[in-house]
Amino acid sequence: MPSFGQKLKSGEFVVTSEITPPKGSDISSVLKISDTLKGWVDAINITDNNRAVMRMSPLALGKILADTGHNVIMQMTCRDRNRLAIQSDLLGANALGIDSICIMTGDHTTKGDHPGAKPVYDLDSVQLLSMVKKLTQGYDFSGNQLEGTPHFTVGVVSNIDISQKMQMMKLKKKAEMGVDFIQTQAVYDVDQFKEFTESVKHLSVPIIAGIIPLKSANMARFMNNNIPGIKIGDDIISRLEEAKDPVYEGLAISAETINEIRDICNGVHIMPIGKSLNTVTLLEMAGFSPE
Repeated sequence: MPSFGQKLKSGEFVVTSEITPPKGSDISSVLKISDTLKGWVDAINITDNNRAVMRMSPLALGKILADTGHNVIMQMTCRDRNRLAIQSDLLGANALGIDSICIMTGDHTTKGDHPGAKPVYDLDSVQLLSMVKKLTQGYDFSGNQLEGTPHFTVGVVSNIDISQKMQMMKLKKKAEMGVDFIQTQAVYDVDQFKEFTESVKHLSVPIIAGIIPLKSANMARFMNNNIPGIKIGDDIISRLEEAKDPVYEGLAISAETINEIRDICNGVHIMPIGKSLNTVTLLEMAGFSPE
């Protein structure tokens, strides 16, 4: 099986999906999900205490899933570790065969289930990328030479609202530093996504569009009101309100979106939010088949 990095370089349309580690040591449900995804996705993205909720280490789960035959993309946030711990985890991940990472700032601890936890943020996402680049050149963040040089396929995340100038400036800087893919937030407004892809075309970095299937009209309204850059139209909300089965309708909407944007991006990243077993259904509805 080709690595995720090899798939990207080949120019093939890639499909990735997201798995949230368990809140505990029982991995049976995660293994069930990962087993259903075999042949359907090119890599599984493992979250890093997503939404600041404490869960199993993505490094541990990443190794487990890699051993079952999956390509793994390990998320790495700036929130929970200082520069020493981040470098240790990255070197450990590479030694265990995990060679794809996606770096991000990470939600603040006050938004999670341990609001009293001290956020670290020793580095921001640009500095974290700089650290990764140094590691892949054979040096730690302080310039000390490493014994063995790790290799990573490196991704970053991005809002698709081009009016957020600061975010777009940071994305440009990251692209210039050298990244292998950009994973976007959820896409609902195709015109908005087209504007984004046009604005970053000159960066020559593969774009993987985020897809979050909606489960209800209330979920759509919540995302509109609480997630910067998300634009869910009234027509979509009306479809969800009128549907006999809103979950199925949400999958249908996502499948339509995938097919509308397929020619202007390099892949899709499915974020099922509690409905991981629906990922295969969505891909079937969008016309994909297992390899």
